[in-house]
Order: sequence, then structure tokens, then C-alpha cells
Amino acid sequence: MLAFNFGLVYLFWGSTYLGIDIAVEKIPPPLMCGVRFSIAGVIMLLYCLARGQKIGYSARELLHLAIVGNLLLMGGNLTLAFSERHIPSGLAALLVASIPLWFVLLDSLMIGHHRLSKRGFAGLVLGFAGTSVLLLPKLTNTTPAGSKQLLWSVALLGGSLSWAFGSVLAKKWASGPPTPAGTAWQMVFAGVGNLIFALIRNDFAHTTWTARGIGAVAYLVVGGSLIGYTAYIYILGHAPTAKVSTYAYVNPVVAVFLGWMVLHETVDVYILAGSVIIIAAVILVTSEGLMKKKAERLEMASTAAD
Repeated sequence: MLAFNFGLVYLFWGSTYLGIDIAVEKIPPPLMCGVRFSIAGVIMLLYCLARGQKIGYSARELLHLAIVGNLLLMGGNLTLAFSERHIPSGLAALLVASIPLWFVLLDSLMIGHHRLSKRGFAGLVLGFAGTSVLLLPKLTNTTPAGSKQLLWSVALLGGSLSWAFGSVLAKKWASGPPTPAGTAWQMVFAGVGNLIFALIRNDFAHTTWTARGIGAVAYLVVGGSLIGYTAYIYILGHAPTAKVSTYAYVNPVVAVFLGWMVLHETVDVYILAGSVIIIAAVILVTSEGLMKKKAERLEMASTAAD
């Protein structure tokens, strides 16, 4: 069962980059995100009610959920949707793979649960080196298209930082493990935020609803937000954190493959080199916690033996 749920997270979260790329062909990103997260959030709340789970929160807790939800799904996911109008989905997935690096850095500064050891610092440096390799072709491309791709690649790094910041705040404010109801409210608040932004931009007047676009949004709602998240919650409660975090370096591989196979995106030497470096950096950083726990257990066993 655990392996099956890992497979669901790898497949559905890895394929969301392709789904977003298709969805924003004719649907403006704020409207697409607003529809996606509003529907998914409401469905998840109704599911919680049907199972008799608590969905009520205090005003303070709802404010925290709204802040976190919008940092994750407006600052992070909306930026991703905008960027995929200008850069390949595979490249976008690799840039988003930097999130665990930002997370460890912000966590060490804001909470202190992670202390940057030499190994962690080396992973951060390696990760940013990999990002530089990915951006190198954009830095040397002086055409208008190249400049726009560079702009949105950098913006996506900012969106990844927003996602990591929201994740750290969620961890800081949490009074227990994440719940489906809490995440449902995050999606609802982010959906409303995105829809308000879409109204301000008058996106409804500039949208062409095609079967291809609607199908992509439906896939993102069901596959990305419902199945993918439910599987993620399951493995979060049944597997070590270091193993759970493997999605951060498996999903980009899935995204690059699907982008190449379905959208015929180019996979050049910079993509290959950058992906290897970033994935190695994420493995280096996320595996550090597991190694520390093993060392602590050995030390405790040694102390007990004495």
C-alpha cells in the first residue's frame, strides 16, 4: 500500500507540470488556478464533512491557513502557471525542484529545526550551481524570447521561495500534523485569491474554453489536487520524512520525460547537466536529516549500553 501511494505521488505530481502547460494555452493562469483550487478545496471539505471530520477553525487559524494557502498556491503555483507560458514544463519542474533547498535555508533561519551543517551547506551551493547551469542558455540568449524566458525562470525561483516560505510558516504555526480539512481551506482561500486576481485582470473576457483546456483543469483538480494530495498525506503518516521528500527529485524526472514525449520539448545538455546537479543537491540536503537521526539513535544506544 505504501509503495502504491508513493507511485501515485510520483505520477500525478510529476505530471501536473504537463497539465498546467496544456491548461494555460487558452485559459489565463489566475483563472485556471482559481477554478482548480476552488473546486478541489470545496470537494475536499465536503469529503471531510461526509467522514464526520472537523472543518471548523478559529478566526486566527483561518487567517493562518489563508496566508499559507496563498503563499503556496498563488505565490508558488500561480507563478509556475505564468512561467509555463514562456518556458518548457520540464525546465519549470527542475527549477521548482530547488524548493527543498529554500525550505532548509528558511527553516534554519526562522525555526531552527534544521541547522546547516557542512553537508547541508554543500548541498545548497550545489543546488544553486545546478540552477545556474539551467539558466545559462537564457543568460547568453539576447533575443526578446530569450530575455522573456530568463525573466520567467527567475520569477519561478521567486515562486519557489514563496512556496518554501509558506511551508515553513505552516510548520511554525502548526499545532499538530497536517489535516485534509486544513489543506482544503488553504485551497479554498487560494482559489478565491486567484479568482479575485482573475477578475481584476478581466480574464473571463480573454478565455477560450476548449475541451483540451477543460480536460487539463479537470486532471489537475482530480489527479494533482485530490489523488496526489491524498496519497501524499498517507505516505506522510507512514514513511520517514527523508523518504517522503524523494518526490522532490523524482517528479522533475517525470515532468521532463512527459514534456519531451507529449509536447516534444527539447532536452539539451544544459537540461541534463542541470537536472543531475540539482537532483544530487536535493538528495544531499534531504538525506542529512535521516543521517542525523541514525547518528542520534546510535548515540542513545551507546549511552544506554554504558
